[in-house]
Formats: sequence, structure tokens, C-alpha cells
Amino acid sequence: MNWLAYNTLIVLAGTSLLGIVAGVLGSYMVLRRRALLGDALSHAAYPGLGLAFLITGQRHFGGLLTGAFATALIGSWTVGAIRRHTRVKEDAAIGIVLSVFFGLGVVVSRIVQNTTTTGSKAGLDSFIFGKSSGMVAADVRAILLVGVVVLAATLLLAKEFRLLAFDPDFGRVQGWPILLLDIIMMSLVCVTTIVGLPAVGVVLMAALLIIPGAAARFWTDRLGRMLWLAGLFGGVAGACGTLASAWAPSNVGAGPVIILTAAGCFLFSMLAAPRRGAVARMLRHVALARRVAMQNLLRTLYELSEPAWPDPAPLRPGRRAAARGWVEPNSDGWRLTGAGWQRAAEVTRAHRLWEIFLIEEAQVAPTLVDRDAEQVEHVLEPATVRHLEQRLAELGLVPQGLGAAPRRHAALEELEEAPS
Repeated sequence: MNWLAYNTLIVLAGTSLLGIVAGVLGSYMVLRRRALLGDALSHAAYPGLGLAFLITGQRHFGGLLTGAFATALIGSWTVGAIRRHTRVKEDAAIGIVLSVFFGLGVVVSRIVQNTTTTGSKAGLDSFIFGKSSGMVAADVRAILLVGVVVLAATLLLAKEFRLLAFDPDFGRVQGWPILLLDIIMMSLVCVTTIVGLPAVGVVLMAALLIIPGAAARFWTDRLGRMLWLAGLFGGVAGACGTLASAWAPSNVGAGPVIILTAAGCFLFSMLAAPRRGAVARMLRHVALARRVAMQNLLRTLYELSEPAWPDPAPLRPGRRAAARGWVEPNSDGWRLTGAGWQRAAEVTRAHRLWEIFLIEEAQVAPTLVDRDAEQVEHVLEPATVRHLEQRLAELGLVPQGLGAAPRRHAALEELEEAPS
């Protein structure tokens, strides 16, 4: 298929618009932990296609989408009813609706093919995996209309949808019409799902709703920025997937390629996002491990109160500490410098202040204190240490000032002196 062909441009416009709309609306589904509900709605829409064809007797796009929208709404209502009136959890309710409605759709599709003279030409099976190459200008206009409505509603109800996504219980207590807002959002999801069926099909439409929002979540903690990124990822997936399908030497459908492109965006976000990405998390973990090793070295040298330490175990942290001017090697091992002695006192002070706080204020057993202190002391900010020192000084548990580190708590010293 030539990428300059008119049909390719039609498909490109339709899938790009669909990706943008699905990405923006799907972000709310991801935040509400209802990602799989889109999958249930797309499967629930399938029997409506066959029923609409049985009623109208023709493959009219508007009629088919109306039938699909009706059964999708019934599926959404069924999920809510099962969740509210039974002890079945939402994920199980979604699984029930998904499988039952899709099975019903397969049965209706076979009835259409076997009982009508034009049933074999209905092409209902193309809605399972999508057939974007069959899109026409009317389909793009329908997607554009739905996109304008969905994006306008998202903009006008931004405050309400934000409340619905993050704290619906608070909104319900404050008198907000949470049920009505939920119905509006689910209706928008249904409409978006229905218009996307010709492009990516019943099976893959849920992925187009979920993946862009999930990918955008890696990059930001702000809802507005997440919506923009999700729309961008969805649009890029639609456009790139369509072009890749057009350029492919074999006859590859655009729907699966669009989903694979969206999955590529998700994989890139999962690895390369600056805060939540796997690479950034690994680098932070390595930096924290180095910080812990260096602080443990300084604290150990301080507690030994000796000019040198012959243990070669902390060789690598020792070199990093030496690079900062905190320790220097000698013939016996390592030796604290003046700056290192001061830094070691600060580290040890933070550790012992935290030990005292855990025993006296948090009522932690002395046998568990050292483990908890080891886990927390390395991430204590200077302001936190100062506040901790002031609090303990007010209780008369530690002297004020920037002198040497306080003595360890008596309970800890007794544990160390007790025979093992």
C-alpha cells in the first residue's frame, strides 16, 4: 500500500485521532484502576454489532455503532451491578462480563451468517481484530466528532474528573454527583471504544485505551501533563503504526502494528523516564548503596576511636571517601582526616539520635533498633536530624549543640555487653 495513497491518508488521520482520544480518556481509567474495564466494554460491544445488523438488515456504520454502544452500556452497567450487589470483586466481574458478552457476540455473528442472505457480507468478523484499511472518510468524521466531544467534556469537567479519579469518596461526602460523573465518563469510554472497533478491533481496543496512559504515568505526577503525554503517545502510536503497516512488504494489518508501537512507547517510558524509569531507579539505588557504604565506613572508624583500621573490606568505599578528603591511607589501613572526623561524627550522631528516638518515642524493642536505624539513617536529611536533636533535647535525652555524637542508649550498650 502506497503511503501517499488517499486510503492510507484516511487511515492515518483516523488512527491518529483515535490514538489521541483513547490516550487522554484512558488515562483516567488507569488512574482509577479500571484499565481492564475498557477491555470488557469492547468485548461487550461485539454482540451489539450483530444485533444491529439483524434489525436493520444492512451494514450501516451508524446503525452498527448504535447497537454496539447499547450493549457496551449494558456491559458497563452489569459490571457495576455485580460489584455493588454481590461479593464478587470488580476484576472478577469484568472477567465475567468480558467472556459472556464476547461469547454472545460470537453466537450472534454465526446466526447472522447462517440465517440471512447477506450475512456473509456483513463482515462482522473484521471487528474482532479490526480492518483499518477499510476505513472511509465517514469513519474519520465520526472519530473526529467523538474526539471533539470527548476532549471538550474532559476539558469542561476537568475538576470533576480529577476528583472522580483520585478521591471519589471525598466528593461523595461533599455532595458531588459521583454516580452521574461516573456514568458520563463510562459513556465517553463506550463511545470511544465503539468508534475504535473498525480500526483496531474488539481484542486490541483495550490496549489503545490502557497503554498510552500507563506510559505517560512514568513521566509525571501531574494530571494535566499526563493527559498531554498520553494523547501524544496515542497519536504517535496510531500514526507510526499505520505508516509501518503501509510500508511493510507483507500484508500486515494496521491494528496490531499500532498496538505494538504503543507497546514500544511504553517500554521506552518504563526504561528511560527520569524519575520512575527502571534506569533512573537503578542509578538511584547504586548511588544510595555507595552512600550507605561510605557512611558505614565513617561511622565504624569513628566508633573504633582508633587512628587506623586494618580491615580491607571497605576498600572501595574507602577510596571514594579518600577522594573526598575524609580518610587517608597509611601503613596500617585507613585513617580519618580532620574533615573526615567531623563528617564521621555527624553520621554517627544521626545514627544514635535515631536509635534514641526509636527506643524512647517509638517504643521499638532494643533488639530491633539497630536494624531499623540502619535502614533509615542514610536517608535522613540534615533538617530532619536537627529537628530530631531538638526534640530529644527537649525531652532531656541528648545534649544540645554540635559537639561529639551522644553515647549510645543504655539498653543498646547492655545488649552489646551481654554474653551471646
